[in-house]
Amino acid sequence: MNADLFTSTGEKKGTVTLPAPLFEAPINKGLVHQAVVLQQSNRRGPIASTKSRGEIRGSTRKLYAQKGTGRARRGAIRGNILKGGNKSFGPKSNANFTKGMPQAMRHQALVSCLSLQAKQGAILGLESYPNTIKTKEVVRLLEKLPVTPGRRILFVVAESHPGLMLSTRNIPGVKTILAQYLNPEDVLASRHIVFLVDALAKAEAIFASRKKRVKEGVAVPAEKAKAPRKSAKKAPAVPKKKSSPKSA
Repeated sequence: MNADLFTSTGEKKGTVTLPAPLFEAPINKGLVHQAVVLQQSNRRGPIASTKSRGEIRGSTRKLYAQKGTGRARRGAIRGNILKGGNKSFGPKSNANFTKGMPQAMRHQALVSCLSLQAKQGAILGLESYPNTIKTKEVVRLLEKLPVTPGRRILFVVAESHPGLMLSTRNIPGVKTILAQYLNPEDVLASRHIVFLVDALAKAEAIFASRKKRVKEGVAVPAEKAKAPRKSAKKAPAVPKKKSSPKSA
């Protein structure tokens, strides 16, 4: 799959080949939904916090005697069935909403999001960008690129790029992110995703599985050869001694 390639001035230079392991993978919608919920849950913090019986201001005096009045037994006024009392089993500020997911599943969810955006034609390539901090230059670049004004635009860089990061932070709806921090929520929320050429190789090296990279002919760093474990030899079984018959 190819995407249009543009220069830093917004002129179309040709096309760039998108890595197949990232942009031509099968789309797993259920896994994508699970990954987005994971991100939102891990970002969530407890807000509601109700007071327990010990935190309510009020007297602890028993309102009337336990027996002899003919009425139901009644304790302090801070109970949960009286107005102004505590809340039974209410939410507390120590709630934990964090979720977990294996790394392989998170990577596969991200690959599904990238493949979906590539299928919709939202991926663009940028040859390079100068390391100058000028917001006006980025605005001129966006005016020349085939992007929708006012929609979210995501720039993906391989390494820290102060010129692009600082130039885009004051533009509404435009965000710059490192390739290693790509996530399903930012990818799905963006109308256009602009990859720098070196960011494509960086993303493929991080998120594409090893098997797919070998199949596509991408160099994979050699792993340390592990020596085979020696199987523990079992000690020979000692024959049990026959018990001699007891003498009468």
